[in-house]
Amino acid sequence: MSEITPEVIEQHGLSPEEYERVLAGLGREPNLVELGIFSVMWSEHCSYKSSRLHLKKLPTEADWVICGPGENAGVIDIGDGPDGQKMAAIFKMESHNHPSYIEPYQGAATGVGGILRDVFTMGARPVANMNALRFGRPDHPKMKHLVQGVVAGIGGYGNCVGVPTIGGETNFHPAYDGNILVNAMTVGIADADKIFYSAATGVGNPIVYVGSKTGRDGIHGATMASADFEEDAEAKRPTVQVGDPFTEKLLIEACLELMATDAIVAIQDMGAAGLTSSSVEMATNGKAGIRLDMNKVPCREEGMTPYEMMLSESQERMLMVLKPGKEEMAAAIFEKWELDFAVIGEVTDTRHMVLEFDGEVVCDIPLGPLAADAPEYDRPYVSKEEYAAWAGIAPMKDVPDTDNPGADLLKMLASPNLASRGWITEQYDSQVMADTLQTGGDASVVRVHGTNKALAMSTDCTPRYVYADPYEGGKQAIAEAYRNICAVGARPLAVTNCLNFANPQRPEIMSQFVHALEGMGDACRALDFPIVSGNVSLYNESKATGGGSAILPTPAIGGVGILEDASKMVTPAFKAEADAIYLIAPEFWAKPDPTRSHLGKSLWLDVVKGRDEGRAPPVNLAAEFGAGQIVRKLIDARLLSAVHDLSDGGLAVALAEMAMSGGIGAEVSASDAYTAAQWWFGEDQARYVVTVSPAKADAFNAMVAQGPDIEEAEMVGFTRIGTVGGDSLLGVSLEEMRSAHKSFFADWMGS
Repeated sequence: MSEITPEVIEQHGLSPEEYERVLAGLGREPNLVELGIFSVMWSEHCSYKSSRLHLKKLPTEADWVICGPGENAGVIDIGDGPDGQKMAAIFKMESHNHPSYIEPYQGAATGVGGILRDVFTMGARPVANMNALRFGRPDHPKMKHLVQGVVAGIGGYGNCVGVPTIGGETNFHPAYDGNILVNAMTVGIADADKIFYSAATGVGNPIVYVGSKTGRDGIHGATMASADFEEDAEAKRPTVQVGDPFTEKLLIEACLELMATDAIVAIQDMGAAGLTSSSVEMATNGKAGIRLDMNKVPCREEGMTPYEMMLSESQERMLMVLKPGKEEMAAAIFEKWELDFAVIGEVTDTRHMVLEFDGEVVCDIPLGPLAADAPEYDRPYVSKEEYAAWAGIAPMKDVPDTDNPGADLLKMLASPNLASRGWITEQYDSQVMADTLQTGGDASVVRVHGTNKALAMSTDCTPRYVYADPYEGGKQAIAEAYRNICAVGARPLAVTNCLNFANPQRPEIMSQFVHALEGMGDACRALDFPIVSGNVSLYNESKATGGGSAILPTPAIGGVGILEDASKMVTPAFKAEADAIYLIAPEFWAKPDPTRSHLGKSLWLDVVKGRDEGRAPPVNLAAEFGAGQIVRKLIDARLLSAVHDLSDGGLAVALAEMAMSGGIGAEVSASDAYTAAQWWFGEDQARYVVTVSPAKADAFNAMVAQGPDIEEAEMVGFTRIGTVGGDSLLGVSLEEMRSAHKSFFADWMGS
């Protein structure tokens, strides 16, 4: 065994103070295997040592929440299935940021594989994949390679494993030049009475390893993901896992087949920190101990040491606790699917992790110090006012205007953050499994197989808002996910998140984290939209770009909702000539407040005027709730032919997207209460554009005249702004809009 020197401790990512805690927890000096295990379990990626304190403040409960944070994924009740059996949706979002920067194809591919395992580990069949991607400047010398690799990795894995990739978001900003973000989300469906958890129980019960063999790929992956990048990011390529989607497909089927029996006591996938985290978490959750014989771990390389086996993050592997006597039956299932199966240990009552190799004990760690008693830090952070001063956020000194909204619209549609994502989505199979009902709208929708129900899902975050005002930006991320789900007619149920921030040891960055979570929590409570799962990714900054570049604070939100009758789903596309166009917005929006600007931090200000300034738009949560309730009520009554929420680019961009989707233009007018720029391109919140056919006009007007069902809806008003028809919008033809919209990726990728 190697000598434990200060240099070795530093290489394992432990501070001197943390190493003193290791000594206190063990009552002696660790060997190298034990040090490695402490290193990964106490990494930011696994222990959440800088974030646990604040995550506890988020709302996680509702009548429909079956399992909140703490397991592999969140679980919500979605009502009866085709046979009257209660059904559940199981979902989670996770990051694979650092690996995807180092090796984009495998980093993104294994991010998809890992999140799939989190979901089917709990007994669900995955039915949809989503993603949220952030890249740097398109003209950065490395960015084209990164985009091509990440998109190919997501498509390559998802397509091969046979789960549709149905939506997501892709954005560009210089802050991600040296540290891109790849957040993957999976949604699955299971019988509510057949949910599998990770708590290892039953002294003497066998612990079995299934799936692929263990290799040397991904060693120290969790530790690498818990540090910022130096200039030598390429040298970390061996820490990136290598995925095999065909094996994952076999693993899904084998696990689901075994789950249909009564053999499994507990199950956990081997994700970050591999065999270490899976075994520690199972034993800790079951308040038990665990003994593993490392000689029995299936390995694909010669001479692997216990240190390498425990820290490897080789993909497509699971750990299970079985009932006694079920080993032979389980082995037969995995042999049929041509996967490894090995009994490698047993559950004990020692509350210790004990590893044996070649007849010797090579690790004996009490589980308390390793897991539940891992370090938890209350990192210093600055106040909201101090943060605003540090970030240099102030109202715009002058509010610019436009004299040619049509020309501005074309420029907007051709910009990287609003351009068509067709080049990306065409690489994803969105139709496999034959239950996909909508992609490319506000939310993506998949039918719950064999029923009339559907699940709606959306990924959302506006990092420029979060940077400008972490509290309002955190609120807005939740509110936009809520809006997108309402816009297709679904009832928002719950949220997963992926909290991507820079170095938490910087008080300004920690302020971003704390206040964004505060905003998220307030929004979730106001919208009855609890958080049931998630992931934290810190240290997303890079010295490789020169000067320690931090990403924008990016709390990516994945929302899920239920459509009880999928036939009532709506899309954003204009449907027919003569349909009336209405803007649904807070009543107070008709009376502009001169003390704030609706163009602060807007894409129009950036793309057209080359300015990045102003405050983020405030989020009125009561208005968000009221507007969402109104839109869903109108959709449920089948009175709306198209719905689109307003977000990036404001009203003009929303109308253009509706026109391009439907192949029909519109005649629309502006309000004289606003400047042209504010009206067409302002990014105020809680707003939707809807269309109503002439045949439904009377019923629509009658329902509106009835007045609101809830107090919050009293804040919401309707303004008719135009009529669907023609082949242009704002004096710009559909052909010109489509050409501009497709130009960015066509020019950049040469296709």
